Amino acid sequence: MNPQEASQCCGPIDDSLDAELFKALGEPTRLKLLSCLAKCGRPCSVTELAECCVVDLSVVSRHLSALEKAGVLTATKEGRTVFYAVRYKHLTDSFRTLAKAFEGCRPKRNTKKASP
Repeated sequence: MNPQEASQCCGPIDDSLDAELFKALGEPTRLKLLSCLAKCGRPCSVTELAECCVVDLSVVSRHLSALEKAGVLTATKEGRTVFYAVRYKHLTDSFRTLAKAFEGCRPKRNTKKASP
């Protein structure tokens, strides 16, 4: 199959590649915030997470909001404070599904040896 034919057919990989997720994860500060939050293992406030990086609090808030919009985090408001938490199951399920879809696209190895 050539690339043009491949682009016309639908497969599990098409449903697994989420541009919004990759866009959200493609920014270094967002990755640092996600890593910090994941290692913390509990919901954290914007103020707490701002201590993980060297950008302004408002910038941290915008990055966290983008990660929430992409389905990476959940946000819970308590009074005036917003707490963010990693959606561990959603992320791991998404990446497992994507890995399986890539595995399904991998060409099969020819195990037959040519005769001399």
